[in-house]
Amino acid sequence: MQEMSRKNRLFTDSVIRRMTRIALDCGAINLAQGFPDFDPPQAMLDRLKEVSQEGPHQYPITMGAPNFRAALAKKCGRFMGLDLDPNTNIVVTIGSTEAMVDTIFALTNPGDKIIMFSPYFENYHAQTIMADCEPIFVPLVPPTFHFDPEVLEDAFRQGAKAILICNPSNPSGKVFTYDELKLIADLCIKYDVYAIMDEVYEHIIYEGHKHTYMSTLPGMWERTVSCSSLSKTYSITGWRLGYAIACPEIMDRIKQYHDFNAVGSPSPLMEAAVVGLEMPDSYYEEFGAHYAHMKKLFTDGLKNIGIPFTDPQGAYFVLANIGPYLKPGQTDVDFCEQMAHKVGVACVPGTSFFREDVRDIVRVHFAKKDETLLEALNRLSDIKSKMA
Repeated sequence: MQEMSRKNRLFTDSVIRRMTRIALDCGAINLAQGFPDFDPPQAMLDRLKEVSQEGPHQYPITMGAPNFRAALAKKCGRFMGLDLDPNTNIVVTIGSTEAMVDTIFALTNPGDKIIMFSPYFENYHAQTIMADCEPIFVPLVPPTFHFDPEVLEDAFRQGAKAILICNPSNPSGKVFTYDELKLIADLCIKYDVYAIMDEVYEHIIYEGHKHTYMSTLPGMWERTVSCSSLSKTYSITGWRLGYAIACPEIMDRIKQYHDFNAVGSPSPLMEAAVVGLEMPDSYYEEFGAHYAHMKKLFTDGLKNIGIPFTDPQGAYFVLANIGPYLKPGQTDVDFCEQMAHKVGVACVPGTSFFREDVRDIVRVHFAKKDETLLEALNRLSDIKSKMA
């Protein structure tokens, strides 16, 4: 038989999704894959019930249903402080994952270099390879996950075509400051580099921190793509409704790739989600307060158990140090698989996110009901004896 693609030798399957399968098999609480176990807003569920009878049920306009794009433009424009045209600035995608893939293909050619910070969301590395591009990694240094400006500029000097940033960051929980983003923006302009922003956690920001949209910085609208989705903001990760926002010149290219990659997003789900996009500001305030509550409950529990962790500034992940529980020579992947079976809690090994050599870090998330988090903490309370 003819040889198949060699690209897949350069990355594995998703370890995050693999840990979900393991959790399902052994009955572990899934704190690996970042989805909530609570319901979306009732108004969206009520509208979905109506749409299931009324429709639409056929292909949408490829770029997204007009009323959905109009609602997106109004909601996103309000928070970003931009006047967005639903016809020229937005495309609706199958989750933010497709938005990122379409954007990378639209902006790069084979052999181009893409800067990304480490730790990074595991999809980015695989997406870069699939586009025949070369990643350049710049470390974010724990526990504050700051970066060295000189190291970053050296990455730009290597001829990068784009920089890919998750803000707030998965997995570190870092929220980039205005000054940090301005420094990055100035480098993008100086070296003529595109900024690809993953902003799916834009509404999950904790006290003392503020989310700044890269596309609003001086000179960056023309070279920035903002990728996001409704998944986290409305607790509908299974609806797979994402989008990209960019200037018309870039958006025309992204739409072209989207057209042939996905054809369109689910018609009934777009229709039902419009009511979510029309939520008042109070919804986002209550949403943020809910996540602040879950974060406090979970991190207080980790402190009481004695598991060291980094305190997130945004998103809903903590990076926990499992070094005291590792056996000599044991990998973090093996540890996580055994932990799911022996402790009953599933997490993700740190090597899925770090370019650096780490094996004593795992990612856990806290987007769960109180009772789920309390039970997870109860199981983790005797992790030392169970993993001995």
